[in-house]
Amino acid sequence: MSANQLPSASQSTLSNCTPRRKSLLIGINYTGSDNELNGCHQDVDNVAEFLKYRGYQDTPQDQVVLRDDLDEEYAPTGHNILAAMDWLVSEEHTTCFFHYSGHGGQIDDPSGKRPSGLLDTIVPVNYKDNGMIDSDILHKHLVSKLPPTSTLFLILDCCHSGSSLELPFVYRSDDDGNVHKLDGYQAGLALLQEAKDLVIGGSSLDREAQARDLYAGATSFWRSLRHHRPWTGLGPDDFTQEWGNEKKTITMFSGCRDEETSADAQINGVSEGAMSWAFLESTKTNPDPTYKEALHITRALLKASEYTQVPQLCLGRELDLNQPLIL
Repeated sequence: MSANQLPSASQSTLSNCTPRRKSLLIGINYTGSDNELNGCHQDVDNVAEFLKYRGYQDTPQDQVVLRDDLDEEYAPTGHNILAAMDWLVSEEHTTCFFHYSGHGGQIDDPSGKRPSGLLDTIVPVNYKDNGMIDSDILHKHLVSKLPPTSTLFLILDCCHSGSSLELPFVYRSDDDGNVHKLDGYQAGLALLQEAKDLVIGGSSLDREAQARDLYAGATSFWRSLRHHRPWTGLGPDDFTQEWGNEKKTITMFSGCRDEETSADAQINGVSEGAMSWAFLESTKTNPDPTYKEALHITRALLKASEYTQVPQLCLGRELDLNQPLIL
């Protein structure tokens, strides 16, 4: 399917267009493997039903479903996943929806530049032969290729999903409904600078021990906020330019922080992904939530059901979280 021609200057505003809607749903149970899951196919069914209610079409031209109980053409292999991602974001003036339910993982960062030394991944069904899809690849296929006139909404229901797209703005909700923006770059710099000042100020045993603790704290902070730019000694302006200059309208709800794992849930005797269930359930509580409300209700539902994972909201550009969620 080819992308539409770019509009002329007089036709380029979103207000003059009726956006097309496309969706890509991926569910992998890894049936028969040592790492088998139970609820990922059910997640796809539930999300498909939700999208139909929201006005999305389920025709082959508008929706692609990849599951490991389908024919090879629609198996969630690495090749098929990347091809389907490229299809999803290939057109101007399109509202895109992406859902992934399966395993998430982490691999060594081959560049060696990230403080954590790790990249978050999603795990295709044929990962043992062809490897996993890391966050850099996901960013290139879903973020960088998304036309500026299109939008993308994602739900990633997998382990270690907090920074899977390397988006620049990340938020979490606390138990009271307050939403906090995570500024890990500045916080990490502050810890590193404080440790540096201690070392420069003297080399007593107490100072050395305190500096080691601060460096360890900074490293831990960077690991928990790996959506940010790796530490290379550059300033805040360089960081902003590298990760924030795309300014795409992208919204991602991830199942947990980078260091956490997601859980399968048992809902009325049926296996489902806890994050997928909680987000869909939140829309029943409030069909048209704001960004802030959607994040808080999703977290509250997970906590009420005794799931310890903390969902995150990640954005491609800074938005007013009190405005209605774009789906």
